[in-house]
Amino acid sequence: MLRFLAGKLVVLAMVLLAGFVLVTLTGVHNVYAQSQEQIAEIQIMGVERIEPATVLTYMDVHVGDPMNQDSMNKALKSLFATGLFADVTLRQKGRILEVTVVENPVISQIAFEGNDKIENDELLAEISLRPRQVFTRTKVQADVNRLYQIYQRNGRFSANIEPKVIKLDQNRVNLVFEISEGPVTKVKSIRFVGNKHFDDDRLRSEVSTQESRWYRFLTADDRYDPDRMGFDQELLRRFYLSQGYADFNLVSAVAELSHDRNSFFMTFTVEEGERYRVKDIAVNSSLRHFDASVLNEQITFESGDWYDAEEVTKSIDAMTNALGDLQFAFVNVRPDVKRNRDEQTIDITFVISETSRAFVELIDVRGNVRTLDKVIRREIELVESDPFNRSKLAKSEQNIKNLGYFETVTVTPLQGSAPDKTILDVEVAEQSTGELSIGAGFSTTEGPLADVSLRERNLLGKGQDLLLSGTVAGKRTEFNLAFTEPYFLDRDFSAGFDLFHMTRDFQDESSFNQRRTGGGLRFGYPLSEKWRQVLRYRLDRTEITDVSSSASAFIAGQEGDRITSSVSQRLTYDDRNSIQFPTEGLLSWLDTEFAGIGGDTDYVSGKFGSSYYYPVAEKWIFNLLGEVGGITSTGDDDIVRINDRYFLGGATLRGFESAGIGPRDLVSSDALGGNLFYRATAEMTFPLGLPEEMGIKGHGFTDIGSLWDADDSSGPGIRDENSLRGAAGIGVSWRSPLGPIRVDLSAPYLEEDYDRTEVFRFNFGTRF
Repeated sequence: MLRFLAGKLVVLAMVLLAGFVLVTLTGVHNVYAQSQEQIAEIQIMGVERIEPATVLTYMDVHVGDPMNQDSMNKALKSLFATGLFADVTLRQKGRILEVTVVENPVISQIAFEGNDKIENDELLAEISLRPRQVFTRTKVQADVNRLYQIYQRNGRFSANIEPKVIKLDQNRVNLVFEISEGPVTKVKSIRFVGNKHFDDDRLRSEVSTQESRWYRFLTADDRYDPDRMGFDQELLRRFYLSQGYADFNLVSAVAELSHDRNSFFMTFTVEEGERYRVKDIAVNSSLRHFDASVLNEQITFESGDWYDAEEVTKSIDAMTNALGDLQFAFVNVRPDVKRNRDEQTIDITFVISETSRAFVELIDVRGNVRTLDKVIRREIELVESDPFNRSKLAKSEQNIKNLGYFETVTVTPLQGSAPDKTILDVEVAEQSTGELSIGAGFSTTEGPLADVSLRERNLLGKGQDLLLSGTVAGKRTEFNLAFTEPYFLDRDFSAGFDLFHMTRDFQDESSFNQRRTGGGLRFGYPLSEKWRQVLRYRLDRTEITDVSSSASAFIAGQEGDRITSSVSQRLTYDDRNSIQFPTEGLLSWLDTEFAGIGGDTDYVSGKFGSSYYYPVAEKWIFNLLGEVGGITSTGDDDIVRINDRYFLGGATLRGFESAGIGPRDLVSSDALGGNLFYRATAEMTFPLGLPEEMGIKGHGFTDIGSLWDADDSSGPGIRDENSLRGAAGIGVSWRSPLGPIRVDLSAPYLEEDYDRTEVFRFNFGTRF
């Protein structure tokens, strides 16, 4: 019985196995047959603007291709990738592939609503979508994110932007960005953690971002900017390294946005480390036949000074330049800094070694659309085939930046066609060089004033400077036209001309008015990095008019007009650290002029002066200025005309009115001017304890000087003495957003009884 049942089970198993094999083979056959089925036709449905043939070209499937899932997925991905369709459906009907598409609409118009602080044109330039382009939600979201970036860059982190789609006929839409700009998100607090040697106020003065205050309403320094915060981290690092903290470490910099999104809280966490002094300084050179001791004078610091990374960099630049002058072009100067932590001292060894020889193969200038190549190339201190020099490369980049024609300048050395060749890649981004300025102000000398100036500093992209300006004041009217070619005949030789017309009211000082009309030519060239020479020729017509009936006989005798034809020169030496706001350095000048090359005015004049700035302490700047001058007639009458003489007072000698000292006719009270003068100023500029960014400073000063020699001073009532005058005073200046403002209070301590004194002096001027 058991054997019978076993046999039956074996037979049943064999039948089931045969059935399974049959079904499997049938399925494989069907799949194989289906895989071999080819697309006989592709039907495109749902298109409105797009031609069916265009849709076929976008599909990566063609008639004759296998009709399988892989082919359909491939076609689906290709059509969605075009961005033209909101939906795509593929269906198989036998050997026919039906493709049904829903086209994305086309943008008819793009508008912005609610934006007051940023103009429509500026916003439109930042987004990628444009009218007549295909609308996609992906692109809209990308543009919304870009608009958020623009508003955040302008300090508005609470801005809200909602894109609205208005459907039109023919599958078109209008896209509207509804914007709620919100208030400016300002920095409410800047904190420092871990600082022991410098308090928070001191460190805040070193970073560019500032806390929000009422007096910063015209600046953007109190707005949060991620890029500025990154720059602030570098400023902190530089500051600590310049103060001797060689182990300084900036642990973190965090900006937290308040819950109401109206303000930021910035926190810098620092590890100051120990402060180091410089102990040993050495120069180690591997150059053959070279005495390294000659470079000692290029080191800008001494043993015992606090360690200063900036001074180390300056010393390296000075050594590199000196080695270049000594014909060592292929050298590398590297500082080897060794810390003595127990002594808190640093040993610095400047290691000088030869580098691989490299020459400039090509200078490639890019990005200049308007500015000519030669304007940029002439500022580069390297030319093709010159030995490559990194110091000259850095100087060249700074020269191009100093032109003021470009928003950004980047000079990058790239590998040339051979290992010993270098390509200089100069990339610039141009900026506007035209200036229209309107000014207004008031001074105790000239009264209310207004001026208009139109200037183009890069005329026709040639680097030429054209200026047209006009000034109207209570006592002065002036119009000027000036043109300068900085590289005349393609040499470092500037040339230009000036045309002018001016009137001056000297009734209060000397009972006459003056009108001058003329022009001149000028040429300038550098004698060295700090010395410059300027030559001028001037031709003008001067009229002395409206002489008062009670004027001095000397002035009455000069009424009328005369022609002046003169040549002059100005020699200057300037090593100040800043032209506008110097804190250190010397400016010296020597002016000479000879009149008498034609015309009817004959004289020789000369002036020499110097102004020296010295930082006594942090933010305490001492300025010492001195100037002497003289003029003498070379004509037959041996008299210097009233309009050519010197006058002192006002801005040139505080404590006295304009033309307040010097020869004077006591009968008419007219100032007669003088042929000889000297003056000197000693002034201390100091902080007033207010935030530095307010730009308010105090001044203590004393001015001395004298003016004498009025040619013929023997007439009745004329006083002409070379006695010393002096005055002392205090003042306050404000570098306001609307322009410089200064108030001075002074009192003379050396004077003559006929001098005209002045206690209060106020000046205000602005341009916007």
